[in-house]
Amino acid sequence: MQALGLDVLFKGTNALRLLEGLWTALGISLLSVLISIPLGVIMGILMTKKNPVIRVFTRLYLEIVRIMPQMVLLFIVFFGTTRVFGWDLKAELASVIVFSFWGTAEMGDLVRGALISIPKQQYESAAALGFTPAQTYRYVVIPQTLRRLLPLSINLVTRMIKTTSLVMMIGVVEVLKVGQQIIEANRTASPNAAFGVYAVVFLLYFAACWPVSRLAKHLERKWAVA
Repeated sequence: MQALGLDVLFKGTNALRLLEGLWTALGISLLSVLISIPLGVIMGILMTKKNPVIRVFTRLYLEIVRIMPQMVLLFIVFFGTTRVFGWDLKAELASVIVFSFWGTAEMGDLVRGALISIPKQQYESAAALGFTPAQTYRYVVIPQTLRRLLPLSINLVTRMIKTTSLVMMIGVVEVLKVGQQIIEANRTASPNAAFGVYAVVFLLYFAACWPVSRLAKHLERKWAVA
């Protein structure tokens, strides 16, 4: 135990603190997902519009999110805006804002891709059967879009969970930050603590993301056959 640095996990409440840190990371990511999904659906629909103003706006938004690292966005929102506007912004709230901003763009692009992947003949066939535009979307477009979209959306959730490790840079006490605190507190008594603690952090992230990833794979296989 001591050779692997795992002994520090049995000191005091260290193991419980790691679980609480994981819960903080999961809470930020899941709240961001809940905000990103409806906003992303709206964004994805707007991306399919032919209005040049809307297309320029959505394309610029998507490119900013893709080019700008999430860490830079976190620094801008948490450190930059608090100095410029003088407001008291909690680190957790800043994290949710940034991840929702990022997730909305990613979700919007997924929705756009799912919508444009539906063949034009599907719309024509629905019209030939006498469907109204609303019925076409309800019975033809939306079911096919959901089949294409749901597995990709679940993968986005796993990406967001893993990326929450960045929020430690603005002071959020999530699982990686807790791990660093445990390592620093036991540097002398347990010099190998870094190996054991980071191995446990890896297992915690794996336990959180693996079932979600398997669900996405299952849906992809199921609906590919169907």
